[in-house]
Order: sequence, then structure tokens, then C-alpha cells
Amino acid sequence: MNRSVLRWLASVLLLGACAPACAIDPLPAYGADAAEVTVSGVSSGGFMALQFHVAHSGSVKGAGVVAGGPYYCAQGNVWVAYSNCLTPSASRPLPSAALLKAEADALALARLIDPTDGLATARAWLFSGTRDRTVDPAVVDAARRFYALYKPPAGNLVLVADRPAGHAIVTENAGNACETTAPPYINDCDYDAAGELLKHLLGGALEPPAAKETGQMIRFDQRPFAGGDAYLISLADSGYAFVPRVCDTERCRVHVAFHGCRQSVQAVGERFVREAGYNRWADANRLIVLYPQTIARNGPGFQGLRWSFVFNPRGCWDWWGYTDAQYHTRAGRQIRAVKAMVDRLGAPRGR
Repeated sequence: MNRSVLRWLASVLLLGACAPACAIDPLPAYGADAAEVTVSGVSSGGFMALQFHVAHSGSVKGAGVVAGGPYYCAQGNVWVAYSNCLTPSASRPLPSAALLKAEADALALARLIDPTDGLATARAWLFSGTRDRTVDPAVVDAARRFYALYKPPAGNLVLVADRPAGHAIVTENAGNACETTAPPYINDCDYDAAGELLKHLLGGALEPPAAKETGQMIRFDQRPFAGGDAYLISLADSGYAFVPRVCDTERCRVHVAFHGCRQSVQAVGERFVREAGYNRWADANRLIVLYPQTIARNGPGFQGLRWSFVFNPRGCWDWWGYTDAQYHTRAGRQIRAVKAMVDRLGAPRGR
């Protein structure tokens, strides 16, 4: 019996044994304001946040991009992603911002993404650490230049590039030393990036962060949002959401926080969902924070009777096309899954 058949039999047996014991609660409906969504992310999550924003700019009002780059930078090519779009050089240049804007405008005309008019009024907050050797500052600046071509109002576009941070989400008092690039990719830089990006994206004065969280971190089943099989598109079976108590009875906004490569719950436990800095702000400002989750995949794999080939050994979000050729549009399988999660949060309570 060959190895492929053995793997398939093992997966079938495992699923059968796990079914009753491994049940995961569904994502509840909270009646949230799904038309006033904001997003952010770090590393591949930063690329994904910008990508999700462009695909759904009619309902997503702003994006925070930490160590991420411009829309459709990889052009559907993993080699471009890992060379031109992370550490560009004279021989491996970044695609021009004008070219990427033309791509986005063409996709909007084809109705594959929302009309790009929404980007002209959107808010964007970008961050690049001066000690980041994984994503070059020029890449983050390219994201700034992409947004700038849509001529947003003065003050809507912010780039922070003066902190001595390694490749990580930076916080006021959690994680590694500021200049570090190492798991869990959360760095103590005496700087509250989550708070700063939320204040910018949500607009207006926010209430100060809660001294202590009183909301609930829920774990929910991501599989229904991925066509029943999250594994096939490198998503975990479970996602997470932080829900303030007030959101059980009052209408709240939604923020989606995308972790980076090697930063999912599979890789670092619940460090990102609990320590990245979002939850105390969310508690004080009627904000649900959705933390969708990827898994690492490295080549062919079986899930039940279905087979797929995914090259994603670091558990990154799909910003180069490992799931399908439409990864950067509303039809992209990961984008569709996360949008369905947001829509579920916005469904009337009790449904």
C-alpha cells in the first residue's frame, strides 16, 4: 500500500474518532455593524489586510498595515512575493504603484473587487520598523504610494517608520525586545501600535483602553465559512474573536486582525490573539475583534476524501496565489471565508 493511501486512511480514521470529541462552537451572530469594518495585520497579515480592504472597499473603511506591502504586489507568483515584494533590489524591483493601481482599477471595472472610489476616502495606517530585515521599508512605502494615488484627504494616510523594531507587531509592554525578529513576533517597543492604528482607522476620540479586559475570547468553527473544508485552503478549523460584554446587547463595530506568518495559534498558541494589543481597546470602545486563523501546509494533503496541493509551510495568508488565481479579489477563497465571518457577526442576534 503506497504512502498516499495510508495517509488517506489515517485521516479518515482520525476524523471518525475525533468527530464527537472535537466539536467546535459556531460563530454567534451579534448584529454588528458590518458596513463599518476596519482591518489590520502584520507581515503576510499586513498584505492580506490591504488586499481585503481593496477587495471590499465599499464596506471596509480602513486598513492598518504593519510590515506589509501594496495590493497585488506578487502578481500571482510566489517567487516575486519572496524576492521583489519582501527585499527588492535593482535586479528584483517592486512593481510600480501606478501599475498596481491600474490592476486594481481594471479589476473594479470587471466587478471582481468593489469600485475603487471607496479608496479615495479610506483611512490607512502603515508601520515599518527600522530594524526589520524581513520586509524592507521600501515595501511598506510602496503600500503608502499605492494608497496615495487615490488622493485620500490630508491626514487619512499615515506612515510610521521611526521605531527601532524588528519584524513584529509592536506593543507597549508585551513580547520580545523591540529590535528582535523571533517568535511570537510580538515586540515590546514602548509603542502601542494596535491602539494607534485603531484610533486612526476608527476616527474621532476613542475611550482609553480598559485597565483589565472584561470581554470574552471565543473560539469558533471556521469550516462553514470555507465551504466546509478549511484545510483545503490552509485555514485552521478554529478561529477566534474577542467580544466585549456590551456587544451581547448593543451594536458594535468589527475589526479584523490578521496574524503574520508563523504567528497563528497553531504556531505560537494564543499569544497573538491575547497579546497583540487590540483587546483592551476593543473592550472600551464597543469593538469586536475577529482573529481568523491559518495553518501551515507544505504540498499535497488529504482531508477526508478530498485532496489539495498547497505550498504554505509558514502558515502565511494568501497574498501570492497558493489557493487560486483569484486570491486577491472578492472571489478569493480566503477573502470569501473571512468576509463570511464578518457577515455572520453582522447577522441579527438569534439567527
